[in-house]
Amino acid sequence: MWKGEVTSLHFAPEAFVPMETVTELRAIAGRGIEGDRYFKGIGFFSKNEGPKRQVTLFESEVLETILRDHNKALAPNECRMNLITRGAPLSHLVGRTFRTGEATLRGVMLNEPCKHLEDVIGKPILSSLIHRCGLFAEVLEGGVIHPGDTIEETPSAG
Repeated sequence: MWKGEVTSLHFAPEAFVPMETVTELRAIAGRGIEGDRYFKGIGFFSKNEGPKRQVTLFESEVLETILRDHNKALAPNECRMNLITRGAPLSHLVGRTFRTGEATLRGVMLNEPCKHLEDVIGKPILSSLIHRCGLFAEVLEGGVIHPGDTIEETPSAG
């Protein structure tokens, strides 16, 4: 059984602004990360309804891989994702429920990179992130999340 960890936390209060690195985030059930652009409904993709942008997760291992394999450096806050993780198999969490900090999340779908990411961060990174650009999750139970919090799949009911 795996056990992941949150390595850093980020949010952007407005669309098109750099992500801020913070020491805690508050996840609100059914809404997302308090204060984030998608929580406010003003993110670039806010017109797309549904829970998929409530919380976004990205594997720190991918940052290391694209540096090693493509010589492209991407800082954790440049991923434009809320939670940067280590040791959590995000691709396996689609449709599954997991806990981190005080919050319970459910993986909704994998993210694919888009030109908007390159436009905002000003780096040609798109091709390096295809099929490994993180996970969209829904907040089932809210709570505070900190760097260092574990990420663990919750047992299935039934």
